[in-house]
Amino acid sequence: MLRSGRYPNASDNFRTDKWILQIFDGWFDPCPYDPDVELDGLALEWPNLPVFINPPYSNPLPWVVKAIHHSNTVALLLKHDSSTRWFKLLHEAGAHFLLVNGRLSHQTGRPASFPSVLAILSRDPPEGPLFSMKTLRDFGKELGLNE
Repeated sequence: MLRSGRYPNASDNFRTDKWILQIFDGWFDPCPYDPDVELDGLALEWPNLPVFINPPYSNPLPWVVKAIHHSNTVALLLKHDSSTRWFKLLHEAGAHFLLVNGRLSHQTGRPASFPSVLAILSRDPPEGPLFSMKTLRDFGKELGLNE
């Protein structure tokens, strides 16, 4: 798979947890996990639609820069690392950071060795919250996380 040049290491191949994919169902994904498809999502012209990205974790910076300049809402699933340049750029661009409680499993059944965050860039903020707490609680109940 080609998401942004050749992968420097295997740690870039993290599937998105299914409950997160359900939240962003119908959003354009220029960086899908599919080892059988060669796709350079950075070279694509992204349609004027909401975008969800789980970028390569070794270098999310080019994805963050493109997301900041996109004309519609963008959600990025990232390692939670506020010491990075890309985190600073997202903060300066007015991103909303949704911290993931616990560790994602990336569809492996084992928790990741790092925390995650959803960074939301919204060009035209919707009325009310982007995701209701009820919606997130419902997903948690399906996973048996908050019973």
